[in-house]
Amino acid sequence: MTPALARGANVALTRELPDLRQVVVGISWDPRTDPALADNVRLAAVLCGPGGTARGDDDLVFFNQLVSADLSVAVTDDAGPGDIEQIEVDLRLVPGGIERAAFVLYLNEGSPKRRTLTQLRSCVVRVLDGETGSTIVRSVDLVNELTTETAVILGELYRHRDDWKFRVVGQGHADGMTGLARQFGLPA
Repeated sequence: MTPALARGANVALTRELPDLRQVVVGISWDPRTDPALADNVRLAAVLCGPGGTARGDDDLVFFNQLVSADLSVAVTDDAGPGDIEQIEVDLRLVPGGIERAAFVLYLNEGSPKRRTLTQLRSCVVRVLDGETGSTIVRSVDLVNELTTETAVILGELYRHRDDWKFRVVGQGHADGMTGLARQFGLPA
């Protein structure tokens, strides 16, 4: 079994697996017994250039824009076993100007009842080899340190010299996807 990584820990994916070409970032969470909460939790990826900002709207991949313009990142139609949602990344297709992809879990705004991600019982991010399906990275439960957050950066896939790495982040935001959009330079 893959050991669970804490916030801030990272793994040099392509240094450890030199033939790695595709990864799948999978998210699992337990909404307790609140079906409305389960229906409003969403996963997104933000492709970031220099300075940690997106180049434009095309760099946001989520339920309303399933594939990046360059076809390097896509929301999967059907998450595999162990995950509720997944996003696939073809490392060979990621443009040179993209330095990282941030993976964000958020509550879809507009819910009539104020909810937070702390209402989840658990939330884990993992990275799989896109060709073999084997787990490379698995995080600890990221819900435990959240309080009033409605969005959280779970992890990021980033370039480091000639390698791709993955870092577990677990940074929450109380102002939801709107605040994260501003952080990444996207229209709110």
